[in-house]
Order: sequence, then C-alpha cells, then structure tokens
Amino acid sequence: MTSPSWNASLPGLADGLLSAGCIKFGSFTLKSGLQSPIYIDLRQLISFPSLLEQVGAAYLPLLATLKFDRLAGLPYAAIPIATAVSLQGGYPMIYPRKETKQYGTKADIEGEFHVGETAVVIDDLATTGGSKFEAIQKLTAAGLLVKDVVVLVDRQSGAKQALAEAGYTMHAVLTITQLLDHWQADGTVESDKIEATREFLSQTGA
Repeated sequence: MTSPSWNASLPGLADGLLSAGCIKFGSFTLKSGLQSPIYIDLRQLISFPSLLEQVGAAYLPLLATLKFDRLAGLPYAAIPIATAVSLQGGYPMIYPRKETKQYGTKADIEGEFHVGETAVVIDDLATTGGSKFEAIQKLTAAGLLVKDVVVLVDRQSGAKQALAEAGYTMHAVLTITQLLDHWQADGTVESDKIEATREFLSQTGA
C-alpha cells in the first residue's frame, strides 16, 4: 500500500503544522551535522491539542487498509501521536522503551500484548529509517510481528527504500514534496525558501 493521494483534508493539516511551528524554514544544524533550510519538529504537537487530534485522525485511512492487533508508538515524539490515533481509532497501544527498565518488570515493551500478535509501528517522521529498525528489533525480540510502519511525514531521504529492502512497508500521511508543492502553490512560504529546500533534499537523497 502506498501513500494516499493529496485529499481535501490534508491542506489544512499542512498549514496547521506550519503555523504551530512543527515545520520551520531557516538554517538548522541536523543531527548528522548538515545545515538544512527546513526543520521538522513534531514534538511541538503536544502543545496544540486540536492539531494533535487532527493528526491522529489523518492516520486512520491508512490504518484501515492494514491488518494488525496493536499500535506501537515510538518514543518519544510519536507517543502522543499514537495515543491520539489509539483514542480515535479504538486501537490498543504499546510502545518499545528507549532504555530497558531496570526495576519492577524490567520491560522492554510497555503495555499489554501477546506473543504472535502483529504490531504496526507509528512514528512521526521518516528520514533514513534507523530509529525504526531499532524499535522493530525490540518488538520482534518480544515475539511480535511487524509488517508495516506508518508516519506522518516522509522526508524522502531513504527510509522507505531501506525498510522495503528489509521486508517492511512504510506508509506516509504526507511527503515533504506534497508539503512543498502545496505551500508554493498557495504562496504560504516564500519561493526562495521552497527552492532552497528542494535543492537541499535533492542533494541529500530525496
């Protein structure tokens, strides 16, 4: 299953992400050390409950096409998103811990699940796919099956291809190309910023 086509509900979501500061244009140093003209920080969503609710709803059409037993939200940015999806879709949720709990149950996975169940990974952003593989390893080590990963924004920097090569299918509510096309057509973001971002993405593998 591929990403859905741009539909009537997505422009409002795109503009909401921009106005909430979840997507910024300027000059930013990425974790890799590269200087980027765009920065996507979906942790901001927790301060905008209506937008978070809208984001949760945007995952539902994709999830309706998949077969799974539980959502697996990835810490930390995607846990609020997965919670919003869980509440709106009625899906039970778990999450793999970043660090193994050193007391009590010493769990790697929080929440109730049963060996052999299928978990769909929920994340906020896809770049190279590295964090997805770490989470999938924890989930499968606990006896869960993983086939699909669903993200809000695909930065189109290789994650979809890397996951596909490992046997997983990634689905995205939005791609960075869709967002840039929308904001350019709408005049919301200056053309020079859009073009600088397109050039950066083309140089970094998008």
